[in-house]
Amino acid sequence: MRRSVLFLSVTCFTLAAAAQAEPRLLATASLDAHGHDLSAETAAPLENGVAGNLLGGMGSALDYAGGDTFIAMPDRGPNANKYNPVVDDTASYIPRYHTVTAKLVPSTGPLPFTLSPQLSATTLMWSPEALVYGDGKSASLPDGAPKLNGKGRFYFTGRSDGFDPKKASSNPLDARLDPEGIRVSADGKTVFVSDEYGPHLYQLDRATGRRLRTFTLPANLDVMALSAHGEDEISGNTSGREANKGMEGLAITPDGKTLVGIIQTALLQDGGAKGGVTRIVTVDIASGATHEYAYPLTNVGKDGKVKFTGISEMVAINDHELLVDERDGKGLGDGTQAVFKHFNRIDLSKAEPIDSLSGADAISAKAVTKTLAFDLVAILTKGGVDPATIPAKIEGLAFGPDVQLDGKTLHTLWVVNDNDFLAEADGRDNPNRIFVIGFDDADLPGLKKAR
Repeated sequence: MRRSVLFLSVTCFTLAAAAQAEPRLLATASLDAHGHDLSAETAAPLENGVAGNLLGGMGSALDYAGGDTFIAMPDRGPNANKYNPVVDDTASYIPRYHTVTAKLVPSTGPLPFTLSPQLSATTLMWSPEALVYGDGKSASLPDGAPKLNGKGRFYFTGRSDGFDPKKASSNPLDARLDPEGIRVSADGKTVFVSDEYGPHLYQLDRATGRRLRTFTLPANLDVMALSAHGEDEISGNTSGREANKGMEGLAITPDGKTLVGIIQTALLQDGGAKGGVTRIVTVDIASGATHEYAYPLTNVGKDGKVKFTGISEMVAINDHELLVDERDGKGLGDGTQAVFKHFNRIDLSKAEPIDSLSGADAISAKAVTKTLAFDLVAILTKGGVDPATIPAKIEGLAFGPDVQLDGKTLHTLWVVNDNDFLAEADGRDNPNRIFVIGFDDADLPGLKKAR
């Protein structure tokens, strides 16, 4: 009798294991970083000599818009070319997002699908209200106002001096914008964009790029002493986000009612670079009401040294659980091999708000529990990708359309990189990369996609 029970148990376990397919690489693709986007009116060289419509950094953010359509977004533009430290080498690049068509096609090659992404539109982001631009005098640069401004359109800029020094960093009239997260609204007509400079959270008309709404974020995220040079901005403040490390990731719940943003690293009052806990901010879209939660970072330092990971993105699994992109800075673009690129699962319904708390010790005690859902380096390596070619900056995540493989339905997770607008890095090509991961219900229970 015991043998029968044991045999039955082993058999059931074996069948369950067989039913669960490990997450696997389904397809890879790239868009040439030597090319240009579809905004010909911005093609003129920037202050650093780089074309204003260079097709780079597309993987700072990604969202699925239904069918074969995705929205990809670069950050503040090409600033890897050193030319002016006063403005942290930033230039008057107009922030934008791209509409990309990408369809998975069954293949008999080494991977089960092929992918040929095509750029179909480029949309510049602008405000109907006049914005504050830097005059450039302190950096010996020209005025930072884009030449395209006019007729009630004031374009945002990646240049770091586009702010009002008399106001907090969350001033919505500051022209500087470093967009890092984008999500499509439930009706598909607008997009929500998160920013590192403020941090800011904006809603824009998807078709035109016009800013429609500014969400008020908690004041404890702001810095009060602003500077175009990041190190000066850090040293001049004791609270708020680290320079250029504001709201890095953005999710929208499948019901379309809540935005969830995450700060890249710990706030200054929570320890800054030495802080091991960062903040998540939920925003009720209808009312604008916010709450904050704590997320624990991982110490990836060696030999007793503290070096915490950063957060690059998050995507909603369902209306209360999220997949968080937590990573180190190793990989292509850093001259090393990728090591730590984890996508962790968290449940905010089991977390305590930290709205009124400050300091690493206070918020650490309330930090949400995280569990590893996907180890991207392991998945890509198993799929035949050389670890030396895995991008250092994995920054965009989106759940895409389901596919059929070997008679089974697989969900897809689309992963993209920020290549810093550099067509070559570490002696290799450094394109805008797309990795498509296939997984089933057992790999990510409770998944509820919006479209």
